[in-house]
Amino acid sequence: MINVTKSYLPDLDEYTNYLKGIWERVHLTNDGPLLRELEMQMKEFLGVKHLKFCTNGTIVLQMALKALDITKEVITTPFSYVATTNALLWEGCTPIFADIRPDDYNIDPDKIEPLITENTQAILATHVYGNACQIEQIQAIAEKYKLKVIYDAAHTFGATYNNRSILSYGDLSTCSFHATKVFHTVEGGCIVTDDDALAEKLHFYRSFGHRNDDYFSIGINAKNSEFHAAMGLCVLPKVPALIAARKQVFGYYNDRLDFSKITRPSLTPGVDYNYAYYPIVFDSEETLLRVVDSLKAQNITPRRYFYPSLNTLPFAIASGNGKEQSCPISEDVALRVLCLPLYPDLTEAQVDQICGIVNEAIAVVSENV
Repeated sequence: MINVTKSYLPDLDEYTNYLKGIWERVHLTNDGPLLRELEMQMKEFLGVKHLKFCTNGTIVLQMALKALDITKEVITTPFSYVATTNALLWEGCTPIFADIRPDDYNIDPDKIEPLITENTQAILATHVYGNACQIEQIQAIAEKYKLKVIYDAAHTFGATYNNRSILSYGDLSTCSFHATKVFHTVEGGCIVTDDDALAEKLHFYRSFGHRNDDYFSIGINAKNSEFHAAMGLCVLPKVPALIAARKQVFGYYNDRLDFSKITRPSLTPGVDYNYAYYPIVFDSEETLLRVVDSLKAQNITPRRYFYPSLNTLPFAIASGNGKEQSCPISEDVALRVLCLPLYPDLTEAQVDQICGIVNEAIAVVSENV
């Protein structure tokens, strides 16, 4: 079985050494020493000022919206994982979908400005597949209309834009440390800002709004445990080597796939990529479905990531007075995009097998046209 991704696990003895310390201290959660150590190391690794390690990549989106007092309309992308839209709806906001760019599938800044109304409070954009959005253009729009910028940077750990971590941009930026990500803590996420006041607010939001017996604000339970922090401390030093290994697998695909019938999203100039995903786009959904069936017949599981276009989800439509917001590029790409298996120890022989199946399925479809 070859899955679309495979979690990296460190040496068991290395992880167990951290567990021994947890057993000795009997400090399992509540801002423990391993969590603080991981936060410090991540800030240093990413070169960011404030970083809060939390339970997952969705709750930090919710915290971002709450911390910035966003309650009305938010212009966002329809081409993302559903958590981006769910966070908006969960916090009572109205998602306004701006279509995507046809080359990199990130939100199109040229489509944002016409959607701004007196109720618009923020832009929530996703760096799709770990590739940076048009950051300068988005920031210019935000400054012109006095909007906040939140980035769903779930895919970007280890990637940089203009020699800065992609997580360092925006008023707030969030990341996921789910087990499938380039860097993971089994489950987890973080929220990043360079604003001291926001960082303090987020600190209390994460822990029910109090420190010891002193209460400062509303809050929720977004604390992560020492066990998750221990995994992060094991994995973090390996990230450069893991990215290098992913890059090698990425190159195998580039060399072996038949690009006469498929395309790939372009990389934003200035991005040093982390090779988080390997998406390809077919000429039709029919071709995609044939490729998926052919791969699954050989116990290979790709993923339709992202599908469907979020503006077509019934509950998203319902949030906008029952009117579907048209995003034709996203709707089209979502039908035709497929992520192939990509993880550090995927072998060259396995990539050969995957590419052979994909190329053959594409050729069969072409012959039948």
